[in-house]
Amino acid sequence: MTFSAAVVGGVLIALVLGQSAAAFWIAWRRWVDQRVAARLRQERLAWEVRAARARCEQAEQARLVWNGYRKFVITQKRRECEGVWSFRLEPHDRKPLPPFIPGQYLTFQLRVPGRDKPVVRCYSLSDAPRPDSYRVTIKREGPPPDRPELPPGVASSFFCDVLKEGDIVDAKAPAGHFTLDLEKDTPVVLISAGVGVTPLLCMANSLVARGSKRECWFLFGARNGAEFIHRDEIERLRQFANFQVHVWFSRPRPDDRKGVDFQHEGRVTPDALRQLLPSNNYEFFLCGPGPFMNAITDGLRAWGVPDSAVHFEAFGPATVKKAAPASVVAPPPGQPTPRVRFARSGRECVWQAGLSVLELAESLGIRIDAGCRAGSCGSCLVAIKEGSVEYLQKPEAQPEEGSCLTCICRPKTDLVLDA
Repeated sequence: MTFSAAVVGGVLIALVLGQSAAAFWIAWRRWVDQRVAARLRQERLAWEVRAARARCEQAEQARLVWNGYRKFVITQKRRECEGVWSFRLEPHDRKPLPPFIPGQYLTFQLRVPGRDKPVVRCYSLSDAPRPDSYRVTIKREGPPPDRPELPPGVASSFFCDVLKEGDIVDAKAPAGHFTLDLEKDTPVVLISAGVGVTPLLCMANSLVARGSKRECWFLFGARNGAEFIHRDEIERLRQFANFQVHVWFSRPRPDDRKGVDFQHEGRVTPDALRQLLPSNNYEFFLCGPGPFMNAITDGLRAWGVPDSAVHFEAFGPATVKKAAPASVVAPPPGQPTPRVRFARSGRECVWQAGLSVLELAESLGIRIDAGCRAGSCGSCLVAIKEGSVEYLQKPEAQPEEGSCLTCICRPKTDLVLDA
């Protein structure tokens, strides 16, 4: 073979190999593209299925939800621990119940003997949704520690000491914005202390009922084993691989065994979270006493957790204060701070920046009925005699003309209230 023939042969072989390589590359790219397209189709189909399921659930909830109050029979009353009872409620009319979003609450209207009008209170749902019943868990509240001469909690005492199985109570449909989106898969940390565990246990039980593999840290603080609310249910969460359960006792009894009954001595603190969690890349849900929530939210913010990733329950007289917009904290420059007069009580003062009208009244010792403190139940409604208010958030319970929901409003002008 001549040199030129060898060169031509080599070129031909190179061309053939090049064509083969090109064909292989094209085939491989087509295969990769098909795999990617198939994965995208699967993800889109899964998203469409979730969206369709969510629409169906929303439609079903809208169909079953009721307006006003509905009668429920207490079918089970169970002591969970010292001073805490759970109540299983079934609709008196035996019709199906709407599903709810984990974290929501029921608003009760109670006819307490000796009271001239019904007492309205809100209690979190404490178990996963069921089609035929709801469950709430209630702690009997004693007098404030610094005012032992005051009576115990009216509504909680009525529930725990008076109501029994077979009794009937009135409740509104589930409501509230402190909720866990079950369609998301972002990891979550559920942090609670005392009876604040109830909405978070509802969230955890809902994840289990749904078969979710979502990473979940369940962190709970109690004084000791005598105040370990829903102990069996919380311990049951340990059997699921996606759950990490940690319990703190601040004042363990001699028979409380560390490593068995609880894992950590002391309180749930921001430092404890930083030592325990592998990172701060979670959604955080918390509920408990006001000082506890303030400490945790401040600690999470200092750790670099954005406010959008921190969710908390706002029931109770001590609520968590996030940084508020300037328009809420203080009046515009040059505009005088509004004055608020409570006509029936004969008290008057300058509005204090950052407080709702309800909190201002309470700081003066003026009693205004309040339930949810989130603009949902309507029990803090007060007539406006003069002036106007603005709302810190959109109220769920629409106030009647000439009145305001004091728990979520501030004075826009000088204000005179019938309280």
